[in-house]
Amino acid sequence: MGKEIPVSRLPSDHSSVASPKALLGFAILGAALLVLASACSQAKAPDIGSIYNRSAQYEGIDRNPIIAIPGILGSKLVDPESGQLVWGVLGGGVKPSQQDGARLLALPMREGASLAELTDDVHADGVLDRMKVRLFGLPINIGAYQNVMRTLGIGGYRDKQIRLSDVDYGEGHFTCFQFAYDWRRDLVENAARLEAFIAEKRAYVQEEREKRFGDAGGPVQFDIISHSMGGLLTRYYLRYGAADLPADGSTPVPTWVGAENVGNVIIVGTPNAGAVDALLDLVNGRKFGFGLPTFQPALLGTLPTLYQLLPRDRHGPLVEAGNPNARVERIYDPSFWQEMGWGLLDPDQDAFLQMLLPDADSREARQRIALDHLTKSLARAEQFHRALDHPANVPEHLGLSLIAGDAMPTVSVAAVDRRTGALSASETAPGDGTVLRTSALLDERVGGEWQPGLVSPIAWSEVTFLFQDHLGMTKDPVFTDNILYTLLERPRTRP
Repeated sequence: MGKEIPVSRLPSDHSSVASPKALLGFAILGAALLVLASACSQAKAPDIGSIYNRSAQYEGIDRNPIIAIPGILGSKLVDPESGQLVWGVLGGGVKPSQQDGARLLALPMREGASLAELTDDVHADGVLDRMKVRLFGLPINIGAYQNVMRTLGIGGYRDKQIRLSDVDYGEGHFTCFQFAYDWRRDLVENAARLEAFIAEKRAYVQEEREKRFGDAGGPVQFDIISHSMGGLLTRYYLRYGAADLPADGSTPVPTWVGAENVGNVIIVGTPNAGAVDALLDLVNGRKFGFGLPTFQPALLGTLPTLYQLLPRDRHGPLVEAGNPNARVERIYDPSFWQEMGWGLLDPDQDAFLQMLLPDADSREARQRIALDHLTKSLARAEQFHRALDHPANVPEHLGLSLIAGDAMPTVSVAAVDRRTGALSASETAPGDGTVLRTSALLDERVGGEWQPGLVSPIAWSEVTFLFQDHLGMTKDPVFTDNILYTLLERPRTRP
């Protein structure tokens, strides 16, 4: 019980007690003040159209074209042989619990082959602006990246077509692009694809400028806005361009070759220090909701990108169940995953592994292939993290902005039962419900000694915090206002 606080008594002299009429007056005055305070405290949304219409319609040679990059699950995947949509429909299309669907969604596994050699025919086919869900046979549309697309006037999201955007980009809008990519695959591979995409769009922009203005305008710089995992892809591209990670497993030194093609970057809700949810999904699988399919750990375990979303050992995201002070720093250790029976090595996943590996004729053969794949994926993830975490000065011309959430409880620590291997969320901290505030910042004080002032290998130009969840941030007028200012009006320093 807390300390009891004495309550003051009314004096015995009734002449000092306010009359009922006076009390009524005070009550009316208090209510009026509350109404006034409430009205004053209500946030006013800006008139985005009147602020940015003129800037949005300006298409001069000095205007940087914009590339939008979604996060994991944010691009549609298609099987070219059947024409079937592999990702983009939940509760319809491929079924991840059945062999044909599972093999379309999973990446191949083969001993002795590098991750880059493990290819299939499924490819990205546009950014996922809406997720089509079939729940109990009824179609439901869930908005995904449509808010970003609408804000930037990309493709079908220009106001003349859907009349939802506050900004009028005019008829001549040609400088916004979507970069769709296969989010199952290694992010270094996708950075090389981004390099090719930028080369293609650079030629297109120069051709359009020549036709419209009679002058190609010289070198083209792009601005990039990337969400969630797309921010990791973007940061790797800025630092290393299309270069692969060193074959000997060493940590590369940033060259900033990709940044030569980029002016401003806005990273939204990116897990720069990883996400505990990625570890939980790899171990326990992921169910998207009641009545929707479950993605088994063995399926998710084939995807190199999920390992590249893992949190860092040094930040203490894993502890022993029942003893939160006992840190377990073995997230990158495949022998620990084997000991705990996690993910691809879960004995209960063998029936599912049989669907993914029909040519493996025994449990031992399947476990050997799974361990090989897990080992390659963890090693690649650790090297990728070292490459991104390497401190480096940002080129002076590059604006690197972060938008992150810090008002939602977000899983910060998972606890493992060392006897059974069971893994569960055990602690939360501020974030956007998916990505921790500290992860978005890549705050190196986490798990170490606290000190005043952010300690991060990322030299942020500016940081904005929103009080929304991971996707809700893109609906916030503060988000819209800030990204439009950054992309359309902020003064630029060119290399």
